[in-house]
Amino acid sequence: MRRTLRQRAERRQLMTAHAEVLGELRRLRARLPQVTGALAASVDGLVLARETAGDEAEGVAALTAAALGVAQRLTDTTGRGAFRELLVRGEDGYVATYAAGPSAVLTLLAEPRANVGRLHLEARRSSARIGELVDGALDRPENA
Repeated sequence: MRRTLRQRAERRQLMTAHAEVLGELRRLRARLPQVTGALAASVDGLVLARETAGDEAEGVAALTAAALGVAQRLTDTTGRGAFRELLVRGEDGYVATYAAGPSAVLTLLAEPRANVGRLHLEARRSSARIGELVDGALDRPENA
């Protein structure tokens, strides 16, 4: 019961950062026109903010949480340290996920013609900013 109450309180705190996180996603998409969707989520799959055209945000957030779990186990098992990023290339483009502090992740959808180096550069900056915003929201007292 206490755990459930604590999780609900954390989710309410995470949602207080929504406007700022959404602004960061919009700025990122403006810098990278080949990004077709951007999503910030908690590590357990809760959508914090999204900048996508479709309705698949909740599903992508859940799949991101699952992929994050596998990626974390893989980096731990192979001695590569903490998870930083994951890039998947499909026939029709890229799905890239970046750690955004200890509590959130940034997932981007990009066209196949995207410059992956620039994608990494810009996404790393944005994920660091999103991590700061989310961690700041979690550090604030709930009634503040």
